Amino acid sequence: MIIVGTDMRAIAYSEYGDTNVLSLTELPTPKVAPGSVLIKVERAAVNPVDWKLMAGGLDPLLDVVFPVVPGWDVAGTIEATGPDVPEFKPGDRVAAYARKDFVQGGTYAEYVSIRAVDVAHVPDNVDSDSAAGLPLAGLTALRSLEALKLSSEDTLLIHAASGGVGHLAAQLAVEMGATVIGTASEKNHDALRDIGVTPVTYGEGLQERVREVAPEGVTAVADFVGGVLADTLALLGEGGRHVSVTDSEVLEHAGQLIWVRPDGARLESLLQKISDGKLKVDIDTVYPLAEAAAAMDHNKNGARGKIIIDVSR
Repeated sequence: MIIVGTDMRAIAYSEYGDTNVLSLTELPTPKVAPGSVLIKVERAAVNPVDWKLMAGGLDPLLDVVFPVVPGWDVAGTIEATGPDVPEFKPGDRVAAYARKDFVQGGTYAEYVSIRAVDVAHVPDNVDSDSAAGLPLAGLTALRSLEALKLSSEDTLLIHAASGGVGHLAAQLAVEMGATVIGTASEKNHDALRDIGVTPVTYGEGLQERVREVAPEGVTAVADFVGGVLADTLALLGEGGRHVSVTDSEVLEHAGQLIWVRPDGARLESLLQKISDGKLKVDIDTVYPLAEAAAAMDHNKNGARGKIIIDVSR
C-alpha cells in the first residue's frame, strides 16, 4: 500500500494561464479522510472545464489553492479507504466524477482522494479508457435529458452531437425513443448515423438544414457547445424546452443551465449500460501523463469523443 505523505507524479500549475503553465512534477500523495477513498489513477479524461479553470474562467465560482492538479474524471483502483467506507476495498476497480468544492487535487496524477459517495464500481468488462471518459460527460448528458423531460414523443436537436457530452446524450436519447437530430462536421456524420442520429452540418444555414429534416421544428434542444442560442430559439416549436452547459443566456429565454453534480450511484448505472452494450464512449486519442498539455490543446481545438490521459505512462 502507498505510504501517505510520499511523493507522486502529477501534472500541476501554480498560476492561471494557457497550457504553458503546466509542468510534470512531484507532489505529496493525498491523505484519506473519513468517508473518502484514495484511488490509484490509471486513466484521467480531459474536459473543457479543465482548461477553462486553468485560464481563470471559473474564478468567481470556485476557490483555488495552488499548485493545482487539473482533472475531474478518473478511472483506477482503490488504494486505501478512510474510516467508515464499507462499500469499497483495496483493489476494487472504480471510476468517479471527482469535482470538489475547491480546486486543487485533481486527477492528472498518480493518486487522488475523493468522497466515497462520488465513486462507482466499474464492471469487469468495461475498459479503463471508457470508464475514465464517462463520468463528467455521461452524468452531464443524463442530467440534460432529464431536465428536458425527454420522452419518445420528442424530436431533440443536439448541438455538437459528436463531442464528448453530445455523443453520449445522443445514445441515451435514442434509447429513450426520441427522434434525434445532431449537429457535427461532415466527417462525423456516419458515426452519428451508426447510433441512430440524423446528422446535420453546423454553421451558417443550420436552421434551413434542420427544417429539411423537421419542418415544424423540434420540441427540445440540448446545447453542448455554446454560441447557438439564436438557432435554438428559431428551431424550437411552441412549448419547446432547451438546456445548455455553457450559455447562461438560456436562463433569460426559459431555458436551463446545466452544472452536473458528482453522483456515484448514477454513474454506476451508466457504467452498467456500457457493460450491457447499450452505451459506448467514443475515444479520440490517449496521451501519456507527460503530454497532458497536448491533450488539453487537442480538446480545446475540437475532438470526436473523449481525450484520455494514461497516467501509468
